[in-house]
Amino acid sequence: MSTPPELANLVDALAAIHKLFARYEQRGMVIGGVAVSLLSQPRYTGDVDAVILGSTAELPQLFAAASHVGFAPRIADPQTFARRSRVLLLRHDETGVPVDISLGLLPFEVEAVERSQLHQLGKLQVRLPTPEDLIILKAVAHRPQDLLDIQALAHAHPDLDRERIKRWVSEFAQLLETAELWEDIKKWIDQ
Repeated sequence: MSTPPELANLVDALAAIHKLFARYEQRGMVIGGVAVSLLSQPRYTGDVDAVILGSTAELPQLFAAASHVGFAPRIADPQTFARRSRVLLLRHDETGVPVDISLGLLPFEVEAVERSQLHQLGKLQVRLPTPEDLIILKAVAHRPQDLLDIQALAHAHPDLDRERIKRWVSEFAQLLETAELWEDIKKWIDQ
């Protein structure tokens, strides 16, 4: 049975991201739907989300490195957008897969990247956050799909470090003045 083209395209885009992380001393990790699919249960996603530790001052070098490994901007004036939003909106040239790379600098993001681990996907290695750190990221994003992803991750990993999740999500909830960040997920975490 052959690999569906959508999956093959995602794998090719992930291989390019792995090369980009190598240029940045592994200061990055794949997050989003791809990470959820690899850490819990497969689900459809048509893009790749990642975090790279860095500041907006590094944008010219990051865009150049991304171009070197096969990415192009998806929008006009991508550096202005990236300075404002701290997100690089890219497209993998060969496959057309959209790739969003967030610039991380928060203490949690630094710690999550330091704790990230390589996972094997066929012949490819993919750097992913721990299940706990992915749950924290998903809790902060807090869209309906994120809540479903948290449920799947909690079910797939019954031995989660629940105190870590509660501590970080509670800190973000207080900082963002959104108590629901913790309230909406505690039923799956406090078991």
